[in-house]
Amino acid sequence: MSIVLDLGGLGPADLAAGPSALSELMASLHVLAEPEHHPEAAGWAARAAAAGPGLRDELSVFAPLWARFRCRLFFPRALPLAASLDEELAAVAALPAEDFLELVAPGVLGTTAQSVPPVRELRAGTAAAEDYARRCLRRSYARGELARQLVAAPLELRDRLLAVLRAADTAFFAEDWRTLRAPLEDHAREIRRRLMVRSPADVLTELLPTAARVGPGERVRLDKLQTDEVKVAPRPLVLVPSARVWPHLTVKHEYPSCVVVQYAVRGTTPAEQLTLRDLHHRLMALTSPARMELCRHLLGEPITTSELAARLGSSEPQVSRALRTLRDAGLVRSTRDGKLVRHRLATDVIQRLGHDVLATVAR
Repeated sequence: MSIVLDLGGLGPADLAAGPSALSELMASLHVLAEPEHHPEAAGWAARAAAAGPGLRDELSVFAPLWARFRCRLFFPRALPLAASLDEELAAVAALPAEDFLELVAPGVLGTTAQSVPPVRELRAGTAAAEDYARRCLRRSYARGELARQLVAAPLELRDRLLAVLRAADTAFFAEDWRTLRAPLEDHAREIRRRLMVRSPADVLTELLPTAARVGPGERVRLDKLQTDEVKVAPRPLVLVPSARVWPHLTVKHEYPSCVVVQYAVRGTTPAEQLTLRDLHHRLMALTSPARMELCRHLLGEPITTSELAARLGSSEPQVSRALRTLRDAGLVRSTRDGKLVRHRLATDVIQRLGHDVLATVAR
């Protein structure tokens, strides 16, 4: 499962990289809403929650908008990129009711598996609006209530959301952003330099650990638990670095807005990020009782193939095949000691598997 971006036809004027304060605020609110999914940010989440305890109820009302699906409202929609959170919030405040509805309604529903009615049909009392609200309610009470308010009074909901975002900025985000902004801008400056001399497909595959070129042309596969193919041109491609979005990789490509990829900047993430295929190999390698028994022997001390075979009552070729499977999955490390090769379980990799499973699924 993956999203493939076709980057063919993009020129220098169609490529942008830069941080977005509103997107970073959205990523931060997601961490606050789902702290158990972000153990790496536990310290920050505790401090932020303590800084704005009075915000808890209002943030929970709008939490569907920064859940897994991520509302399009929080991402850049056109170039040039806004210079500040105030500028981005002013643009939201200026949205007419129909534009706000169009950007927010899919986020309230929170899935691409179901379509949202055309905006002109999302009027209080219409059959389409009532069906939309029922579908949101089936997903969760919070989504259903938010859908009802959105359809009944979109501009009132817009202003209420803006008040919550400004309160979060005052409580904890403004201070956080003062620290995060400069390194994110430095990173974006380097990405813009690369985009001037390299193809966007090359830059993307270097930038994202789980991205890979695929097929002919400028096509890049992004490792996601969804399937889609997106032709970017003639729209711009905007790369938005983030310090809070890990382990998620967010791709927003709704027409007619620009295509946005929000990704975690290295240095704010664990050293290794697994692809779905790598995770599958590691889990499958541990499903064999024979390989699991072999792992128990490898846990205590480095050991040779012949000694393992003797302990297990197996032939050396059988043990070698099992070791190869575990080594290819990154679960065993082998080192040469003179004429002997000794093997040992990669306990750090085993310990990380639980977190790797969550991070890969969450991406």
